[in-house]
Amino acid sequence: MSMMLPSVLATVEELVQPEIRTALERIDERTRLVAGYQLGYWDATGEPSGRAGKGLRPGLALLSARAAGQPMERGLPAAVAVELVHNFSLLHDDVIDGDRERRHRPTAWAAFGIGPAILAGDALLGLADEVICAAPDVDVRAGLATLHTAIRRLIAGQAADVEFEHRSDVTLDECLAMARDKTAALLACSATLGAVLCGASPAVVDGLARYGERLGLAFQLVDDLLGIWGEPAVTGKPVLADLRARKKSVPVVRALTAGGPAGSQLAELYASPGDLSATELALAATLIEEAGARDWTEKQADRLLTEALAELDQLGEVGATGGADLPGVHADLVAIAHFMTGRDH
Repeated sequence: MSMMLPSVLATVEELVQPEIRTALERIDERTRLVAGYQLGYWDATGEPSGRAGKGLRPGLALLSARAAGQPMERGLPAAVAVELVHNFSLLHDDVIDGDRERRHRPTAWAAFGIGPAILAGDALLGLADEVICAAPDVDVRAGLATLHTAIRRLIAGQAADVEFEHRSDVTLDECLAMARDKTAALLACSATLGAVLCGASPAVVDGLARYGERLGLAFQLVDDLLGIWGEPAVTGKPVLADLRARKKSVPVVRALTAGGPAGSQLAELYASPGDLSATELALAATLIEEAGARDWTEKQADRLLTEALAELDQLGEVGATGGADLPGVHADLVAIAHFMTGRDH
């Protein structure tokens, strides 16, 4: 079931997107064409397309500034930076995974080539730093440290994901650690960076980070489920896409390590040479369900969402510590959490 978009995302469209477009003007024309295509601003010829992402990470960054008791606009550098870093990671991930379609159109590397896509990702990563460094009246050093820690973890998670493709002994703990690094680290950064730049108290920053980390992992588990059972017309990916690529996603690894005949048969399928046929892909999905991995993953996502919301409740008890304004953002943070974990796309 589709969820209603959180109200803060209208603010992202109004405040953040123009700032990102302004930042893109700093890079060379060729690379800007690819970067803007990735961000959904225009098509491969430079004609406006209106396909920008929903802005969930920038929304979290804006709300984190509010949580620190500051105007949402103080979180603009953080919002721009996390969206640039997110798209840097998508550009490189699509190249690494060989994915040819994202958001119902060719990926940047499929449209422009591998080299230009990699360079566009590099440019967005550099721009994120520039945006933070140019921000007035903020704690630039703490902001960069927070952002760079998230980037380092994101890269570690992607490296683990690539390594898992060549291993048959991946444990569930390793898989969950990979998901925390690859996805949850940047969500935690998004939920804290605005507050960090505004000099929020450690209690507020730590609470927001725990909320973002749990939400990020729940989001990844939902994404893993969609990678197997999502509707192609909605997700923009082929049916059973992650199984076709033999991804070691959480449901897959849970099934492989659960023991029993279903897990053993799935392991044989994953180890077989050549591409999996449509019949074999459907069988793999059935085996994951029979192993109880689909149900387990859904329950873990629900548990993590509950824990993320509990972190918000505890933050509310912080009250006015460090000038915090948790009541003013609580509803939006809850709405984003429900949207991200209830999505079908």
